[in-house]
Amino acid sequence: MPNPYDVVVIGAGTGGYVAAIRASQLGKRVAVVEKQQSLGGTCLIWGCIPTKALLEHAHAFQIIQHASDWGVTLPYGAPAIDMRLVHARKDKVVSGLTKGIEFLFKKHQIDRINGTARLAGNGRVDVFEGEKQTLDATDIIVATGSSPRSVPGIEIDHKRIITSDVAIHLADVPKSLVILGGGAVGVEFASIYRRFGSEVTIVELLPRLVPVEDEAISTQLEKSFKKQGIRLLTGSKVTKATADAAGVNIEVQTPDGKTQNLTAEILLVATGRGPVTSGLGAEVLGMRMDGGYIHVDSMYRTSVPNIAAIGDVIAIDGRVHPQLAHVSSAEGTLVAERLAGQEVRPLNYDHVPSCTYCDPEIGSVGLTEAEAKSRGYDVRVGSFPFGVLGRAKMAGETEGFVKIVADTQYDEVLGVHMIGPRSTELVAEGVLALQLECTVEELMRTIHAHPTFSEALGEAVHATHGAAIHV
Repeated sequence: MPNPYDVVVIGAGTGGYVAAIRASQLGKRVAVVEKQQSLGGTCLIWGCIPTKALLEHAHAFQIIQHASDWGVTLPYGAPAIDMRLVHARKDKVVSGLTKGIEFLFKKHQIDRINGTARLAGNGRVDVFEGEKQTLDATDIIVATGSSPRSVPGIEIDHKRIITSDVAIHLADVPKSLVILGGGAVGVEFASIYRRFGSEVTIVELLPRLVPVEDEAISTQLEKSFKKQGIRLLTGSKVTKATADAAGVNIEVQTPDGKTQNLTAEILLVATGRGPVTSGLGAEVLGMRMDGGYIHVDSMYRTSVPNIAAIGDVIAIDGRVHPQLAHVSSAEGTLVAERLAGQEVRPLNYDHVPSCTYCDPEIGSVGLTEAEAKSRGYDVRVGSFPFGVLGRAKMAGETEGFVKIVADTQYDEVLGVHMIGPRSTELVAEGVLALQLECTVEELMRTIHAHPTFSEALGEAVHATHGAAIHV
């Protein structure tokens, strides 16, 4: 008897639902198992979308607070944040997008099955939601994603000591907030709540914020955050945190070995995410695992035949895998096309854009200056400040710069790194440049419209050859 489904996808996040839709487009009969009532996974329900919605509110509030700079008079006094209305709009955005995915499932005749899935071997997936049912499939795609993790000795109580899942729903703006972790999640929430009015402190174990970014980007962000009144404790470790009705008492070990005590209404633990594999049954099938992650090859095949895995839940040949929504989607598309017999090529993770939506924004792709040198390239760099641009002055957003990392021998663009206005949008040009193995000269001959923010990238490329016009 043939399997009723060609493909069963476990998880309806940005990897799973994209894989399902692409597989259906290619003629496969597809089912998706999802334990949440809404589709979209972490990105849509708890991560990218609600967080960025809050960031947009924070940006709007910041502009309104400086209304007089724009010739706008507020007749009723100082503006204030109403978190009830903020969350109502954020939730409306999320709801609209989840309904959009539901529509796409119906359009592509994808069976949505609500419940918790467990791999049962031989192409079978058991689903538990009320009465157990078993699905049969020719191929299975695991896309169960990740969840926030803490650090040893710190107990998440979801009231005073929280993760990002709770931080997006806080009913009130805390007077004080300590954030453990200076990566993308930590600095984004710092930007949100500092602009909402919180006193914010970031504690980061490594010597600098956003440590995966080019060092010059970290330096600029730290300078900007200090200017905004965000306190930074880098190279520091939280050794103890205890909560009571009034707040959280936090013990921090600073780089000099001394202990510093902090108090705050809320401690947000933003120290990364771990794979969701508990109860999946992967170990029972003998699936190869790497520290809780599912091991896959460059085509996302697991060690068990006819089972693939994508997104935050995987490790590729032991390498660090970027936990980004757009990466999961690209992997889902690739796997669906492979299962349909199409010719596919492994993704080049050096060409994956990274976007951090703090204030100022960060957009980057390719090798940092340090990474390029460590790989043996003869490196030259060029940079250009946004503040020189007419468009930046008009917008009142003049912080930051664009930095180009290039190879001297072949003039190839190796990395594009920027911090400043619209950086999360402008980085797309850098992604295309790397994808096409563009040279610096080719980008120099690319005309950038005036007046635009994109001129900063054009000038930075010229600066790489010592030919920037406006500095």
